Amino acid sequence: MSNPSVSPAPQRIVIATRKSALAMCQARHILSRLAALYPRAAIEILGMTTEGDRRLGASLAKIGGKGLFVKELEEALEQGAADIAVHSMKDVPVSLPRGFTLPAVTEREDARDAFVSGRFREVAALPPGSRVGTSSLRRMSQLRARHPALAVEPLRGNVPTRLRKLDEGQYSAVILAVAGLKRLGLAHRVTAVLSPEESLPAVGQGAIGIECRAGRRDLIAALEPLNHRRTALCVRAERALSRALAGSCNVPLAGFAEIDGESMRLRGFVGAPDGSRCAAAELTGPAEEPEALGLRLAERLRAQGADAILAALENA
Repeated sequence: MSNPSVSPAPQRIVIATRKSALAMCQARHILSRLAALYPRAAIEILGMTTEGDRRLGASLAKIGGKGLFVKELEEALEQGAADIAVHSMKDVPVSLPRGFTLPAVTEREDARDAFVSGRFREVAALPPGSRVGTSSLRRMSQLRARHPALAVEPLRGNVPTRLRKLDEGQYSAVILAVAGLKRLGLAHRVTAVLSPEESLPAVGQGAIGIECRAGRRDLIAALEPLNHRRTALCVRAERALSRALAGSCNVPLAGFAEIDGESMRLRGFVGAPDGSRCAAAELTGPAEEPEALGLRLAERLRAQGADAILAALENA
């Protein structure tokens, strides 16, 4: 980790972010971290409404995927309206546009999924036919496979909107990310935390990424103290897995890495949206070789039928 005192401190940093409550919360967190590092810098937030935000009523899988949440932010970087962009890593496409880089991934919050309900204590307690809302094909696939009697239905909108629909009785339960609820001060709404065995997390879930132009060496150096190496290694492995399997919002794909000492355990899942077919596998390898581990696990999943599942999705 470099010492900020030996590099020219940035004089001004404009942070691009979505205007959602969670995105703004994450941007303010990064602002506070940067302000502590560079107290003389003028740091501000540029809130933006992305295409993904404007089309909250549509399925992400049908309108272009989670890249719709970052495109406008990258345009702000390219045009010089902002210096850095703050993203939830699970929203960042696994291949960045040319000329962009992710110099920092902050320490991961709890990566697991949360079961939220006002009437039931766990998924297993839900009566047959209960409506369960989620925005994720990954969660849908795993829930439908494990609990075929439930009515798992799409639920888009920001976190407060989804909770409001739950509280209004439109759903018996909703599945959300633990990290998002914690960052919004809503940890008390978590009824139960789903283990990775129950619901394997999304690639990058719980981690915040900071993006900038690849040519901005000043920013890359300034952001280095915010990079959490263990989290970054895990996210690199997960993204390599997803990239190898052409993962996107159109594919119910999960990837979750954990480091123990010098070893990394990487688990992966690919499934049909209706839960009828799935491939799941895990591998352990050197933590310092995350991309290689991701590629190896992709091959393991292919051997278990992932290609056939993906082909069926493409032809649907």
